[in-house]
Amino acid sequence: MMVHKSGFVNIIGNPNVGKSTLMNALVGEKLSIITPKAQTTRHRILGIVNHDDYQIVLSDTPGILKPAYELQSSMMDFVKSALDDADILIYMVEVGEKELKNEAFFNKIINSSIPVILLLNKIDTSTQEEVTEKVDYWKAKVPNALVFVISALEGFNVDSLFEKIIELLPEGPAYYPKDQLTDKPERFFVNEKIREKILIHYKKEIPYSVEVETEEFIEEAQIVRIRAVIMVERDTQKGILIGHKGSAIKRVGAEARKDLEKFFEKKVYIELYVKVNKNWRSDNTQLKRFGYNQK
Repeated sequence: MMVHKSGFVNIIGNPNVGKSTLMNALVGEKLSIITPKAQTTRHRILGIVNHDDYQIVLSDTPGILKPAYELQSSMMDFVKSALDDADILIYMVEVGEKELKNEAFFNKIINSSIPVILLLNKIDTSTQEEVTEKVDYWKAKVPNALVFVISALEGFNVDSLFEKIIELLPEGPAYYPKDQLTDKPERFFVNEKIREKILIHYKKEIPYSVEVETEEFIEEAQIVRIRAVIMVERDTQKGILIGHKGSAIKRVGAEARKDLEKFFEKKVYIELYVKVNKNWRSDNTQLKRFGYNQK
């Protein structure tokens, strides 16, 4: 009889090291939003890889930082929970970096009793010498880890990493139905997709002051109808977000719609509104409403 393996494989690391890109490469679906800006991932997003013999529950987490306001503290709580419930921990670094921004997390990693895989990512941007030198550096720094060099973006070495994960998975039943890709509802991906476009197209504080809430999600046979509200903290931000005669917000809607049509494999009709919601990032009640602060 075949043995069934299952487990939580949690990806942690500093902001912008490629955690979301790796998760998407492993799951084969674009679940996490990927932009070059830090703090793109604010929640823990689970991606589920199913097979007759195994179920891998991958968890992409926010980049590790020293929290400056309530929203960021909540983001770091997601990382703490990822350290606590992992069966395999993937600690991701990029070639140029030296250490984790948070000493306590780093100590947890090097004293971990579960398997740790240290991934040296973005090797497509460096020389062979530099890579060899970095591999030695990390082997000394995290002696309990298996070190892999990869390029999540180019897909280099992702397959051998995948095989190693399966090998290290503990035996166990499936945690989720086998046809499920993620633990998040559809609305979550709508919100994230709109937020991704805002991160791409707007500068300075705008992307970080924004939260998106899908108020209506109606799936019909041929079309998905969506109404979403973009929250900002100030009136000036609202003006910038909408743009001259609504041109800026139209572009966000059009690009999000294209991506969501691929994601849902049907036509999407999307309406976007912008609302001022003062200081939501520091307001616990509001943060709870948006799915943060799950204590």
